[in-house]
Amino acid sequence: MRDLAQGVTRFQRDVHPAKAELFAHLAENHMPHTLFIGCSDARVVPELITASEPGELFVVRTAGNLVPPHAPGPDAVAAAIEYAVAVLGVSDIVVCGHSGCGAVTALAEAHDLRGVPAVAEWLRHAGASRARTGARGDVAALVTLHGRVYDIATGGVLNVGAEAHAAPFAA
Repeated sequence: MRDLAQGVTRFQRDVHPAKAELFAHLAENHMPHTLFIGCSDARVVPELITASEPGELFVVRTAGNLVPPHAPGPDAVAAAIEYAVAVLGVSDIVVCGHSGCGAVTALAEAHDLRGVPAVAEWLRHAGASRARTGARGDVAALVTLHGRVYDIATGGVLNVGAEAHAAPFAA
């Protein structure tokens, strides 16, 4: 916790004052242009990877950057997507995986996840996602959907899917 407290102190002393005008604007305005769905892995920092300023990205992070299929009942991921699209009016959705993902590795190598039942249950959503790959859903009809993979070691960001030959994050 000491490192976090020191970080907050540095933020309040150095970062916030240097961007005071931006933060004053953001206090009254919330208009991100992109919903970025990424992994909760601590090595993947969407704002850093995309060199984005505060307020530019609406970020959802889940283990394995998985988006579960819609189901009745509370769903934090669905609520965040709905809010970004319907309320904030984001124009693009980026789903970004990364190299060395523990969740994807566990799936690909069929790891025994009995010791982490919540993780095992969460990763079951990947099976439904694989079955729907290539299918166009309701959200894709409202905004442009982009797939990316971030390579932690090199800093490279590759396009996947229909945009595989375009420049990463190209307009």
